[in-house]
Amino acid sequence: MNNRSRKPNRLQDYDYSHAGYYLVTICTQDKVNYFGEIEKARMQLNDIGQIVTDCWQAIPEHFQDAALDEFVVMPNHIHGIVVIKGDDFSRNDRVGNNDRCSLRRARNMELLPKIISQYKSSVTRMVRKRGDNHIFGWQKSFYDHVIRNDADLHRVRTYIQNNPLNWELDRDNRANWKDGNADLRSLRRTR
Repeated sequence: MNNRSRKPNRLQDYDYSHAGYYLVTICTQDKVNYFGEIEKARMQLNDIGQIVTDCWQAIPEHFQDAALDEFVVMPNHIHGIVVIKGDDFSRNDRVGNNDRCSLRRARNMELLPKIISQYKSSVTRMVRKRGDNHIFGWQKSFYDHVIRNDADLHRVRTYIQNNPLNWELDRDNRANWKDGNADLRSLRRTR
């Protein structure tokens, strides 16, 4: 029996309800290209990619303490910056300032995981409601990075903006996987 332990996805003892900027990356299950294709270094969204975009843009309508920054949809994943505002959120506190921690906690779940969980659920529900893509799914959990200063924020924004330009070399591009490339390419074409 293989009892591998999973690497924790979140920073231990960090409250993801703190005011600040957070890079979030969410991948599709098995990294299947559900959202469209990269053509001439530009993302061409399909109907599912548009649902993904619309739901992302609606996050601030559902979470008053959330705002959005840079965002990109890729064929099989998204990158976005979620901004969590707080009572002490100001220009000086906007990036990674954890020394003025709020004593309040989000009910039963920290805010960032709650936002992403509801986002993923909404996208999945809307895609499956279409009826023609009932097998759509997300990879379990999500990747996050706490943006700690203005230089890091600039670096992350640039990374997100340039992501479509770098798709041919992207590790999430299934065409770059060494094992079974031909099978993976044919799988992508049939979906």
